[in-house]
Amino acid sequence: MTPNPVTVDPQATLKEVATLMLEQDIGAVLVMEGDRPTGIITDRDIVIRAVAYGHDSGTAVTDYTTGDVFTMDADTSVEDAADEMGRQQLRRLPVTENGRVVGIVSIGDLAVRASGNADEQALQGVSVPSDNHNS
Repeated sequence: MTPNPVTVDPQATLKEVATLMLEQDIGAVLVMEGDRPTGIITDRDIVIRAVAYGHDSGTAVTDYTTGDVFTMDADTSVEDAADEMGRQQLRRLPVTENGRVVGIVSIGDLAVRASGNADEQALQGVSVPSDNHNS
């Protein structure tokens, strides 16, 4: 898990988020309303959903986020998290503790830090085509 994920409020612009991604060397930012995650936006979302259509970089990030953020509790096992990432087709999974976001797990984290085949479990589900476009 990467602790303390980078977050923005819903009024942040695409340019602000892209700048954060550049400065922090990250590919995803959580959109938060208070302590509640309301969306996640990735570098790919910015390119595919906004730039490719010529949309203005001053546009609010919420127009391009993936909503309905699925989270898991911090004491969830790596294997269970990987299974759920596969089922939900998620490449990134915010981690909560007492209802507050404390980190984020990516498939890359599973590949680098997990023992066994947790990354393969998650990737198998994510690689299955679906209508769900979570990042």
